[in-house]
Amino acid sequence: MNRAARIGIFCVSVAIFCYAGIGHVLGRTPDDKAYKSLTVYGEVLQKVQQDYVDDPNMRTVTAGSLHGMLESLDAQSSYLTPREYDEYKKKLANAGTAETGLTLSKRYGYIIVLSVLPDSPGTKAGIRSGDIFESISGFTTRDMSVGQAMNLLNGQAGTGIKVAVIRRGKATPEEVDLVRQKLATPKIIVQKVDPDILVLRIPTLDAGRADEIRNRLLDAEKQAIHKVILDVRECGRGPVSEAISTARLFVPSGMLTTLRGQTVSTQVFSAEPKQVIWKNSVSVLIDATTSGAAEVLASAVAANHRGDVVGERTFGLASEQKLITLDDGAALILTVANYYNPGGKSILEEGVTPTEVVRAVAGEDSDSTDEEPAPTPETQKEPGLGPRPLSPEDPIFHRALDLLKAPTKKAA
Repeated sequence: MNRAARIGIFCVSVAIFCYAGIGHVLGRTPDDKAYKSLTVYGEVLQKVQQDYVDDPNMRTVTAGSLHGMLESLDAQSSYLTPREYDEYKKKLANAGTAETGLTLSKRYGYIIVLSVLPDSPGTKAGIRSGDIFESISGFTTRDMSVGQAMNLLNGQAGTGIKVAVIRRGKATPEEVDLVRQKLATPKIIVQKVDPDILVLRIPTLDAGRADEIRNRLLDAEKQAIHKVILDVRECGRGPVSEAISTARLFVPSGMLTTLRGQTVSTQVFSAEPKQVIWKNSVSVLIDATTSGAAEVLASAVAANHRGDVVGERTFGLASEQKLITLDDGAALILTVANYYNPGGKSILEEGVTPTEVVRAVAGEDSDSTDEEPAPTPETQKEPGLGPRPLSPEDPIFHRALDLLKAPTKKAA
């Protein structure tokens, strides 16, 4: 590092010390924790510059510390460097930008696949929920946020990107090519499995989905169908507003969810009796691939005792993020509010617990969705990975079917 750069880093450190000290003395904030943290950060930065074994690249050190800071908050918060944010904006503005159809999060230190859209590049490449990405485009995901991962995966339609995938039971990563493509909103899969039972498999809760579900329910009534199963396994996309609108089709009264954050006004979403169109029996299928808006829907049904919620505990991602730009051209994708179930528990932290617990993979401990010591990628199992819905070997679906057919089962 040249002398000018050293002087610059030293000046930044001194400025941090002075800002923290002056702010504390003048009492410009009732909470001095931020100033104390700035002081510690400045001190660590200075020690790294002066005492590290080699001459460090302080720009890399600073970017790394910011990445770690955001990741320590939650899996969906991310820091984008000026270069990464510039790429992000260009891809967002480019109508030709395509994707891979994957919903991602961070767990056990690596990027993990939560769900895969049907007929997407991810599905065509054999990517499955629970797969761990050891690297994307040659960059290890150990040092990568979800925002960075999505930025890398998105790109021009028809172009490819390589990912190193660790699958269940495998110790060695497998290199997989993903070819990006423009994706249409996947359709609801509708199947009549019994003269009186209809299954709606909902791959996303994209805008307009609640109206589509409403029309399906009206058609079901005309066909004298009185029981419905909503399958939201592998459903990880869509705004929570669609989940609330869908829940209101079923739940006649009570609270559905609450949105709350430090700088976000608390919003309470309740049922609206006039919007209810389905008063017959309903069951919801969930597992660890269920995330985001679908969790709010399942939570609303379960908490208001509207029907059985069958399966495994969901992943826990129901939250709102905000893009915040910084003066140097960088940006933060910051979680600013969480959704809470009617009992007041954060869905982000707790997930949604089914009313009827059924393991998707036979032989696993029913408590394995609880917090466990963080395993390595080599020992991590795919969460919620089971047979495809409606197959004879699908225990979650068949348990819901049994509950609906039970003689004591009554409409809410």
